[in-house]
Amino acid sequence: MSSTILALKNVSKSYGRGAAAVQVLNDIDLKIEGGTSLAIVGPSGSGKTTLLGLCAGLDQSTGGEITLNGVLLNGLNEDQLAAVRNEHVGFVFQNFQLLPTLTALENVMVPLELRGMKNRKANALNLLDKVGLADRATHYPSQLSGGEQQRVSLARAFANNPKILFADEPTGNLDAETGALVESLLFDLNRSSGTTLVLVTHDLDLAAKTDRIVPIKGGRIG
Repeated sequence: MSSTILALKNVSKSYGRGAAAVQVLNDIDLKIEGGTSLAIVGPSGSGKTTLLGLCAGLDQSTGGEITLNGVLLNGLNEDQLAAVRNEHVGFVFQNFQLLPTLTALENVMVPLELRGMKNRKANALNLLDKVGLADRATHYPSQLSGGEQQRVSLARAFANNPKILFADEPTGNLDAETGALVESLLFDLNRSSGTTLVLVTHDLDLAAKTDRIVPIKGGRIG
């Protein structure tokens, strides 16, 4: 039986202070079981990406509590949050966020190096092979297509064997055919790794492939 890997209790987020404060999220309650997949869907400006950032420890909530794999994120400083992310979390972003001065192989090796893992090169090459890019290992991001860059970012996301993977519009910058390939790889890697997947998307066809869909509108879960 799976246990809860991510729990949000009365979570809110606002920016600014006083009369100028903008409330982005209101009283969010959410529990996600380990090994499952979930899609957060909603219109632009609904708070999807803000919610994802809070769940992943990229930002701090204004109110409420967030517990990630048994760690209470509230009150942690930036270094502590970074350590939690490095230990438990993988990321896939819409705009790839690969380091331009590193090759595909070196990009995948970054999280392995941060954790001081052994056999870094062999593990990174294995991951590149899983996404069909072993022959592009020495290429730089500028030498890769958008789809190839996203596949490299997928390999990097799984490099540290994350407990939970957060994907923000992972196919948003890709054409339909390339997006379908990335989707397939994402779900295949997630399944084989036993990772929990939380993705933000406006693509309802993509969302339908997850175990659970959570709609959000006006900063509230519907």
